[in-house]
This record gives sequence, C-alpha cells and structure tokens, in this order.
Amino acid sequence: MLDQKYPKDDKIRIVLDNLKVHTSEATRRYLATVPGRFEFVFTPKHGSWLNMVEGFFSKMTRQMLRGIRVKSKEELENRIYKYFEEANEEPVVFHWKYNLDDVDVSEAIIVDTLPVKKSS
Repeated sequence: MLDQKYPKDDKIRIVLDNLKVHTSEATRRYLATVPGRFEFVFTPKHGSWLNMVEGFFSKMTRQMLRGIRVKSKEELENRIYKYFEEANEEPVVFHWKYNLDDVDVSEAIIVDTLPVKKSS
C-alpha cells in the first residue's frame, strides 16, 4: 500500500521494532522486488524507554480509550490531553536499569534490504 501511495522516486523509511514478522520470508521476497525503495529503521533491542512509552499508551487505551465514542477528532484530542494531565498529577519516578555507556552502538540499525533465503 505504501509503495502505491508515494511517488516512485521517494525512499520510504519505516520505523519498526525487532519483531520477527518484520523480517519474515514473505517480507524479504517483496523487498527483493523493489530494491532501494524501502529503508527499515529498527528500534534498539534494549530500548527500555520505548517499552515505557508503549506501556503508557497501552494503559491509556485500556483505562480511557477502549469502548468510547467521540463526535469529533477534537473531542478525542481533548480527552487524551485530559488523561495526560491526570497522569501527571501524581508522576511515578522510574529508575533506569541501563546506562548509555553500556549500549553497543556498533549494531547496525538501518537495513535497506534483507537477504532472501535460497530454497533448497
């Protein structure tokens, strides 16, 4: 769908987590048909801050968004900002377990194409 939506000369960069499905054999076969079109940017394997953000939005979905009906995008936006205000009234301090000096920055984070396995 993205390939059809954007001009053919544009490179499409997609930010992904390291979930196996993003590098499935079907994905690799498709990417081989459009070389250079997509650039995958994988989030760090030890992105604890990303886990916190994902957890926050998961909690917000369960507590406030699931099953609601809104009349407009503006109403939804207002409800989300109200949730942020309420969450910030009693902030929870998080103590990080990772030190930036311990992160291996030599890991490649951008993958343009993924090799296709040769069938036996």
